[in-house]
Amino acid sequence: MRTFGYSDFWFILEAAQWTIALSLMAFLGGGIVGLIIALARTSENRIARSLSMGFIQVFRGTPLLLQLFLVFFGAPVIGYDINPWLAAALALTLNSGAFLGEIWRGCIQAIPRGQWEAAEALGLSYRYKMRDVVLPQALKIGVPPTVGYLVQIVKGTSLAAIIGFTELTRAGQIINNATFQPMLVFTVVAIIYFFLCWPLSMLASYMERRLAASLAR
Repeated sequence: MRTFGYSDFWFILEAAQWTIALSLMAFLGGGIVGLIIALARTSENRIARSLSMGFIQVFRGTPLLLQLFLVFFGAPVIGYDINPWLAAALALTLNSGAFLGEIWRGCIQAIPRGQWEAAEALGLSYRYKMRDVVLPQALKIGVPPTVGYLVQIVKGTSLAAIIGFTELTRAGQIINNATFQPMLVFTVVAIIYFFLCWPLSMLASYMERRLAASLAR
């Protein structure tokens, strides 16, 4: 056993870069999946709506930890070797895609019906109606909750420690096992998480106030 020191703090701080990298990968990948899901949920195709709804129900209705286990331990069963980084990125991407898809679905459906009818009156196809009329307005509504959800993604990366990915929480576990100073170690980890998430929370709140003010005009 040894005392917690500067090198331990630096090890934990360096691990934060993997938390940030995993969060960004999950957000970008989840954004692509989420957009597809949102468009499918609001499409005129019944099969697309049913499949996207099933996807959302599965990934919102099961714990993220279980999804991590299924990806990490399930892939070798079907013949694919997968490392903790890829498993965590894939599970978080799919999970984030389900939540972002539902957030953006709500934003799309929040656009006044008159806007949809005006686009139809102009003879726009579904593709151009969404691209030129609906999605630009939905984007304005969707930015604040999207930024707010990014906080949940950052915190969700901590579960990747369970499958051995050395991000912020896992680094804290490693240092704690060497120093046996859990209060000090995990307080440091919590403070780093706070400084990662707090600016995003403030930004989301600021955007919500700006959106509310613009809608009130």
